[in-house]
Amino acid sequence: MTNHSETTAQVTLRSPAELADALPYLLGYRPEDSMVLVALHDSDGKGRFGGRARLGIPAHEEDWEEAARQLARGLVTSSERRGAKPEQLVAYVCQEPAPGERGRDVKRRLARLAHLLRIQCGDLDVPVIEALCISDGRYWSYCCPAEDCCPEDGTPMGLPGTSVLAAAATYAGIQVRGTLKELRARLQPWEAAAAREQEAALDAGGLALVPRILDEAGRAEVAEETIALAERVIHRLAAATPVAGARPADLRDDGLIGHDEAARLILGLQDRNTRDRAAAWMEGDEAASALRLWRALARRCVGPYAEHAAPPLTLAGWVAWSTGDELEAREALAMALGADPDYLFARLLHQACNEGLDVESIRRCMRVGRPGGAPGTEPSTDASGTTDPPGHAESMAGPALAGEPDPAARIRRRRRLRSALAAAGDGPRAARVPGQRRRPASPGQAAGRAPRASTRHPAGTRMPTKGTEETTT
Repeated sequence: MTNHSETTAQVTLRSPAELADALPYLLGYRPEDSMVLVALHDSDGKGRFGGRARLGIPAHEEDWEEAARQLARGLVTSSERRGAKPEQLVAYVCQEPAPGERGRDVKRRLARLAHLLRIQCGDLDVPVIEALCISDGRYWSYCCPAEDCCPEDGTPMGLPGTSVLAAAATYAGIQVRGTLKELRARLQPWEAAAAREQEAALDAGGLALVPRILDEAGRAEVAEETIALAERVIHRLAAATPVAGARPADLRDDGLIGHDEAARLILGLQDRNTRDRAAAWMEGDEAASALRLWRALARRCVGPYAEHAAPPLTLAGWVAWSTGDELEAREALAMALGADPDYLFARLLHQACNEGLDVESIRRCMRVGRPGGAPGTEPSTDASGTTDPPGHAESMAGPALAGEPDPAARIRRRRRLRSALAAAGDGPRAARVPGQRRRPASPGQAAGRAPRASTRHPAGTRMPTKGTEETTT
């Protein structure tokens, strides 16, 4: 491991128990309902962890084969692109028991998924040397046939934070977050009674702002008002008294933003240029408060306004990535694409984050003159003396962004959809903007031969803290 002082220490993992305990530290969070592949390099007896890839377990078993193929190919291809194909892999399937189930039932039910992972990795000439099931605080090895080593009821995992690896991770400054469900909860729309009040504010805000956005001069005025309001709210959040815990902090932020303010910001950020200007709050002291604002706005995109969450979710993902939190960045950007699969800024950022692009190259594009700490439109000069013209950040973010629909077209499309549903008798509350991708059908192709099951557990596997990447598919 490598700590903040660049002092290197190595932790050797020699057993399935230690591999199971290592998973949260490899990912940075505790996975649930997930299948994970971890790459190993240098198979000369002192293996080194490489890239990691995670995918949610499909609800329908007929989709398992395609999901396993995507996960295996995604990790191997990504590793090859970085110049080092994995020599071996460790596979994990993690799922908590359903009502009436026990951990051993989960282990038996997911045995086919673990087998499919081994088949797909074997087809790519990368053997899986260990496959583990983690459920209900226990683990099982699919590669060990000895019952005295892996009993039917599984082996209890150690208490979190009590292993040698946990101590080394703490010393190195590595933090293990909660589950992805807890992380997504900070970005998901309200479902309480306040959601109705926020929806009414969005309806009223749309009536007031949409006619102005449809007018060219009015659109520029709305953009300036949106940026000015966002700056005031960011300063308000920065001045708030800190509270401990994610949930109390989010409730505190929600109380500092009025329904009308949230509606005006959500609607104003539908404009691509306004969103790009807001993306300049990405570093320094203002980044943390900006991230809190974008999270709060994503939570306010309630009911039929679910698709409106794409801009604040994308901004939240961008600021999280810019400040070094790749986990929240990937989740926020994935949720933005779930809200609107055609949102190109989210798509480009999600791909860049997953492929390990240097975030500083994107930050340079966003550093267009920012008088007074707010995003502006004046040209800026970097350290080399090069001057960026207005709109440079927008063009450098990706040529495909030029094809994004303008906010007026997006708003008209959503209003037509809600009107059509209301005319059909469903009412405006039943309107849901399309955004969820359908699950791809399983191709049903015959899989190759599974690699021979190994009965030897990996020994001497080292866990570094640098040079490892995670790709969330």
